Amino acid sequence: MKIDLTTFKGLNRPCYVLEESLLRRNLKLIKGVAEASGVEIILAFKAYALWKTFPIFREYIGATTASSLYEARLADEEFGSKAHTFSPAYTDYEIDEIARRSSHLTFNSLSQLARLGERAKRANGNLSLGLRINPEYSEVGTALYNPCAPGTRFGVTADRLPDQLPEGVDGFHCHCHCESGADVFERTLGHITDKFARWFDQIKWINFGGGHLMTRKDYDIPLLIKTLTDFRKAYPWLHVILEPGSAFGWQTGPLVAQVVDIVEDRGIKTAILNVSFTCHMPDCLEMPYMPTVRGAETIEQPAEGTAAEADVYRLGGNSCLSGDFMGLWRFSGGLHVGDNVIFEDMLHYTTVKTNMFNGITHPSIALAHDDGTLEMLRVFTYEDYRNRMD
Repeated sequence: MKIDLTTFKGLNRPCYVLEESLLRRNLKLIKGVAEASGVEIILAFKAYALWKTFPIFREYIGATTASSLYEARLADEEFGSKAHTFSPAYTDYEIDEIARRSSHLTFNSLSQLARLGERAKRANGNLSLGLRINPEYSEVGTALYNPCAPGTRFGVTADRLPDQLPEGVDGFHCHCHCESGADVFERTLGHITDKFARWFDQIKWINFGGGHLMTRKDYDIPLLIKTLTDFRKAYPWLHVILEPGSAFGWQTGPLVAQVVDIVEDRGIKTAILNVSFTCHMPDCLEMPYMPTVRGAETIEQPAEGTAAEADVYRLGGNSCLSGDFMGLWRFSGGLHVGDNVIFEDMLHYTTVKTNMFNGITHPSIALAHDDGTLEMLRVFTYEDYRNRMD
């Protein structure tokens, strides 16, 4: 079917729409950064895992990163290359298959490395082992997403590392960013090198994790390239890896929903939609942040009486959770039952985190081609809900 990608008129059921041209724009930029800086940039499934689009990704990148057995299987079976895998802890009943599905396997602690490292190598003789390090520095402001907060369960601090790394450790993994800029990475890298450079001559690779939002419009690409290039000049034997997730799916398409009803209480009008924040846009409530709605004005600090204005609405999800709402937004001309409400930038950290709480019908997933053709990649049914309960 062909559709207007501005209004999505004619689309009358909820749908995540991935726009191929926008995805390729991001992929070209990321590939360009990798080539200019001489590093490897791979896709983190934790933010984006739409495997039916992997043929497009393989035109630009060669590997992915996993955080679990199922993600490692997805890398191996659907992307076609073994995963760079990290997990806070590996289980005895999954470690062997995870190792077989991985090219790189990073341990979160010295104790897990000691207990399972040799076993992982026996399962896959070509496996490269790494250790996650904690630089004890992060500029991530939201505690929920800060992996270096005091008491963190992630990584080994410098004071706990022996002078000689355990046998078999080939690399370091460090993740301490969240949708961060190049200036943040530059400052963080200073802390990483200050604390851990004395071990660099013992390793072959270093993975600087995700959170490098290089596809954001205001991101300083030249600074990122310079920072990476300077690091590689200082430590030329180290293979450098970045594994962003959001950067790949950033601004690649919306979630299109429809107004089902409009209710009012104490001067607040709520447009109830056929999608749910808690089910289909969970980061909005978790982070929290106000998503951009196409054609609407976001009212972040409403003045007294704003909610009662004729064209101002709270947007409510259709679950039974009382807090499944956000707002306010101003819609010129108001909202009516059947109108499309288009939530911008809803491809990363959505489809990987959605759930079927309340059995609410899950939005479909579509790929919009350049000619306006909409290809349905997945239409969810009752069976998807029922099978989760088997």
